[in-house]
Amino acid sequence: MREVTKVFWIALAVCVVFVGWGVLFPERLAEVMSDLQSFFLESFGWFYQLCATFFLIFAVFLVCSKYGKIKLGQAEDKPDFNRLTWFAMLFSAGMGIGLLFFGVSEPISHFADPPLGEGKTDEAAKIAMRYTFLHWGLHAWAIYATIALALAYFKFRKGYPGLMSAALYPLFGDKTKGIAGTAVDTVAVFATIFGVAASLGLGAAQINGGLSYSTGIPNTFGIQLAIIAVVTVLFILSASTGLKRGIAFLSNVNMALAAILFFGVLLVGPTVFLLNLYITTLGEYIQNLPSMGLRLAPFHPERAAWVQNWTIFYWAWWIAWAPFVGTFIARVSKGRTVREFLVAVTLVPTLVCTFWFAVYGGTAIDLEYRLGIPISGQSLETAIFSVYEHLPLQGGLIAVTLLLIATFFITSADSATFVLGMQTTGGSLNPPTSVKTIWGLILSASAIVLMMSGGLEAMQTAIIVAAFPLAFVLILMAISMLRAFGGELRSGTGRTGGTKAEEGGFRFPFGGRKEKAR
Repeated sequence: MREVTKVFWIALAVCVVFVGWGVLFPERLAEVMSDLQSFFLESFGWFYQLCATFFLIFAVFLVCSKYGKIKLGQAEDKPDFNRLTWFAMLFSAGMGIGLLFFGVSEPISHFADPPLGEGKTDEAAKIAMRYTFLHWGLHAWAIYATIALALAYFKFRKGYPGLMSAALYPLFGDKTKGIAGTAVDTVAVFATIFGVAASLGLGAAQINGGLSYSTGIPNTFGIQLAIIAVVTVLFILSASTGLKRGIAFLSNVNMALAAILFFGVLLVGPTVFLLNLYITTLGEYIQNLPSMGLRLAPFHPERAAWVQNWTIFYWAWWIAWAPFVGTFIARVSKGRTVREFLVAVTLVPTLVCTFWFAVYGGTAIDLEYRLGIPISGQSLETAIFSVYEHLPLQGGLIAVTLLLIATFFITSADSATFVLGMQTTGGSLNPPTSVKTIWGLILSASAIVLMMSGGLEAMQTAIIVAAFPLAFVLILMAISMLRAFGGELRSGTGRTGGTKAEEGGFRFPFGGRKEKAR
């Protein structure tokens, strides 16, 4: 354990206290988290809205700017992964379980209870898809892309450690190596733990829900605990095999299974209706993007509550996930240019996510709107299985879905242990297996505590609270990156496609030698 930093010990100590609190006093923890959730949603919803909008505008600016040709690495650096595998890895880490958990449940929920107008109408169907696209589209991936870009740039081009604090060096200099830097990295670790723990809780709940719906296995906390235990063993084993074996292999498996599910539902469902719905609502999403992305409904408390519980929650979730997803995407993106990176990480996943929700959510809406089947009456975790019940090949779809949830579960947790290991070992590209194992156990324990202390609401609270201080760090990272880009172009190195650590106006400030990825 000689390779770990102070961030490891501080974060580990606080996590142990949190887990202990949740085990000994789950009711009290639930009360505190409920109060915190209400406070942050009601008082700072405007802040989360502005943050998400800022990152989207910033990403678009960089794509169109003179900085687009800057390479994330040296002139001779080549990408470690082909584009298909690269996309599969970032996509599996970036959304994963959420697509299956919310693929049906979110659109059908908005259809029954829309943010505007009357529910269960044709207009409600379009609004439901439009807001689902908002939550899983450009804003989310722009947050990920901006932070991942900063981490990749400072790591592979400037030679800095792959730490959140290191990306702030152009703004704060040597202060990033002291208490301030430790605080920044610790906040990033906590945000990662809570963000990923929430996803693991969702995954366990949905696996249990699917088994209960299809086989009659009880839907209980004990079963979910057993699911988390089994998957924990699997993702720790995967983490021990390394990035290029375990995560890369599972990511490709994920994409293959997701493609089978996606095209299966598209073909056996109302295909023409789904294609028409997607094109129509995609256009409305683009047309209404600014107003939806900044909507808070200050004159209508009920509508404001809807925005807080859905849109603001999602912005906080993506911000909380940014250190995890950003670090992971950065790690697998060496050799790309700024423009290629931003277009791929922002635009391509957005199109895939929106099409996914159009197919799954559209199928559910068609069943309820046209045939009167009450899909919206199902719980969030069982809605997708209720849809399968009314489609051909029901058994096969359920089996593949449960398998895909499990592999997404493993991939997300596996990726998270790598990122947490990297953040707590000074930015090592190959953190020790022992460190990754410890964080894997902490992730699972945190997910269990959140489930004990209020389920989905407790998970939402943890995400919203963790995202608040982190948002300030992410904004400063964007500003720091912009300053470094400007320094590179002024020094004349920005056009070469490569630079050494001391070029671009900044010397390599952290000591030691640069580590090569294995």
